[in-house]
Amino acid sequence: MTNNVSALVVDARGMRCPWPALRLARAMRDTAEVVLIADDPQAGREVAALATEHGWRVESDAAADGAGRWRVCR
Repeated sequence: MTNNVSALVVDARGMRCPWPALRLARAMRDTAEVVLIADDPQAGREVAALATEHGWRVESDAAADGAGRWRVCR
């Protein structure tokens, strides 16, 4: 995963879907790149669907604590 300091980090660990995807969508209103960290097993599917709907690019990786980590860009 590319390390880019301009990305906004949204930590949604402990939140159940749809909250991580909603937090991502809200953050993407104001910035072109977001790193979402979430530990809900459904988050990956929700992020992928949201990105497809909006035409965003997604890179995924595992966070050190086993949570999912997604870099989402316009």
